[in-house]
Amino acid sequence: MKRIFTYLFVLIGLIVLAFSPIQDAPLLIDIKCISTQKIFEANDEITLQFSTSEKVLPHLYYSNNYGSTLIVPTYHNAILSYIIPQKLSRKSGLVNWKLLYKDNSISGEFNIIPKASVNTIETYIGPPSINAGGDDFTMLVVIPTDVFDNPIKDHTEVSIRHQFLSNETNEQIFTKNLIAYKSIYSEEKSGRIIMTSECLEINSKEYDVNVLPNIPTGFTIDYTRNHGYADGNQITTFETSILKDEYGNTVSDGTFVTFFITNKTGHILKISGTTLKGIATAKMIHPDYEEQWMVKAFVNGIAESNAITLNYKSVILDFNISLSENNRIITVGPLQSFMKQLMPDGLEVTLSVYKDNTLLKRYKKQSTTGFVTFNLNGQFLKTDTYEFRIETAGLEKTIKTKLL
Repeated sequence: MKRIFTYLFVLIGLIVLAFSPIQDAPLLIDIKCISTQKIFEANDEITLQFSTSEKVLPHLYYSNNYGSTLIVPTYHNAILSYIIPQKLSRKSGLVNWKLLYKDNSISGEFNIIPKASVNTIETYIGPPSINAGGDDFTMLVVIPTDVFDNPIKDHTEVSIRHQFLSNETNEQIFTKNLIAYKSIYSEEKSGRIIMTSECLEINSKEYDVNVLPNIPTGFTIDYTRNHGYADGNQITTFETSILKDEYGNTVSDGTFVTFFITNKTGHILKISGTTLKGIATAKMIHPDYEEQWMVKAFVNGIAESNAITLNYKSVILDFNISLSENNRIITVGPLQSFMKQLMPDGLEVTLSVYKDNTLLKRYKKQSTTGFVTFNLNGQFLKTDTYEFRIETAGLEKTIKTKLL
């Protein structure tokens, strides 16, 4: 009985083996790159070929400076052909590729160089204005490109021409890292630099850079006026000498000049002007009382002028005051100028009303045809005795104890 069970067990094992699936041995596929060319020119027809032992169609991973993509092959006579699209083959630069099939991978690289001819020249220049003197400079950057907008290869000669006043210069530079550049320094004179470039018989358009005068040096000021009287009406005009830099260039129009006027009490007035043909002017109305001005001009933080002193003589040595209508109407005038003419309209007259040396009210009016009239309203000043002080053109008169 034991022997029968042994036979049955062996028989069942054979049956199981007979019906079990047979595992195939892994199939090894041999793929090799057979393309040897490593350098192509932009827009060449580029095809990478691989030999393969079996018909498989793995993708080719293609990567350059512009991005990455996958390329599908064609298969013929055990050869895989990967045709690089024209829109990719037009772009110059280093290309990396990788073919990956299961656990087997192949990688490599090749270079696409620009066309050996220039189609356009991209030119950049800046800054567009520099200062005279030889320390400041502008930079000209030139990027020659082929018909597919690829920068020309390194060490390509570029001719730089520039003209300033009567000087013309021609220099040769070479492209490096896709560009060619040249620093162009100013000279001592102001003017305009004209520049152009050429590469492989293709010329750029004309560019220009303004060479502006440098910062101004010290200068002088002077003044003109019709008379030296403090009439509060006439104008004094202040004017600078021609502002120049240390190289003798007249400063640019629009240079801002500030005139500071210090009066005899230490107060400061400020006026300003901008240069035209190197000269700045500013105007100030005369004071309306005797005064002395000390004037100095500055180009802010850069240069300063000499100091000048102006004296203004008082035009009013005395004036009349009349009272009427129970002393409630006070008339000041006639106010006469240095030739006994009536003062121009607008001279300020101040009336101060005091009671027991305490200021109660102050009135200010401007003259009309040489007179000023104050009407003291009873609503504000009740009937009583007051003291009046009248000031104009730096003069003061007091009327003691008047009954309103």
